[in-house]
Amino acid sequence: MKPQKILFLFGAITAAALCASAQTAPAVPPPAPAFSVVVTPTLASQYMFRGVRLGGPSFEPSVELDSGNFGLGVWTNFPITAKVPGQSDPEIDPYGFYTITVNDNLSVVPGFTWYNYPNADKGAGFYKSTFEPSLALNYTVAGVKFTPKLYYDMVLDGPTAELTVAYTVPLPAIGSELDLAAVGGTYKWKDAAADTAPQIKNWGDYWSLGFSLPFTVTKDSKITAGWAYTEGRHNYLKQGTNAKAANPAAVGRGVLTLGYAWTF
Repeated sequence: MKPQKILFLFGAITAAALCASAQTAPAVPPPAPAFSVVVTPTLASQYMFRGVRLGGPSFEPSVELDSGNFGLGVWTNFPITAKVPGQSDPEIDPYGFYTITVNDNLSVVPGFTWYNYPNADKGAGFYKSTFEPSLALNYTVAGVKFTPKLYYDMVLDGPTAELTVAYTVPLPAIGSELDLAAVGGTYKWKDAAADTAPQIKNWGDYWSLGFSLPFTVTKDSKITAGWAYTEGRHNYLKQGTNAKAANPAAVGRGVLTLGYAWTF
């Protein structure tokens, strides 16, 4: 997919949202922005990213600042064992987003993620940094939240298209809820490896299906346990006129997570 087409698609989504907003009754002005900070240390049994295994058991702390519709944070990954050479050792990803509310059921969320791998070996084809703007559309109907999202990595030179479907089942008997989520996506990058000539292309599909259970500890903190199965499929690498080769890192794995979120 060419960058011009991605930009056109971004513009079409935003225009549609603004049009819908124009047809919606004016909303009551929101209260003055309030700041909050969420600190979330998390343990994960595997590090899977878009169907590709980037590490084994990992410590994944994050911190996020929220003010009104604006959010800015940093997500990190520190592998504990089974480190994958050149990947996520550590990974430090600043990110940001802004939520544009159209009505009670619809919002548009532009954002970005800046991926950083301080110890990456460029001589082995790994990038030390890439930058990926994104645009998401959140639409809720009958309690089901649909989130189509488009990304474009400016360094890897290619798009990712993703759809998330989420649904929450209240569990008042145990003071919790069952958060269900399904994700499917596809990507195609033209320059997947650093300093290679000709360039190495990488493309593939991925999906995941999982759940999480949050439990309140105090009014400002909670523990969340989760599990998801995620799998990469039809994932290939190709350099120049050489034949495509299957990406051995695209696998299927069950991932357990345990996180503690503290808001102040």
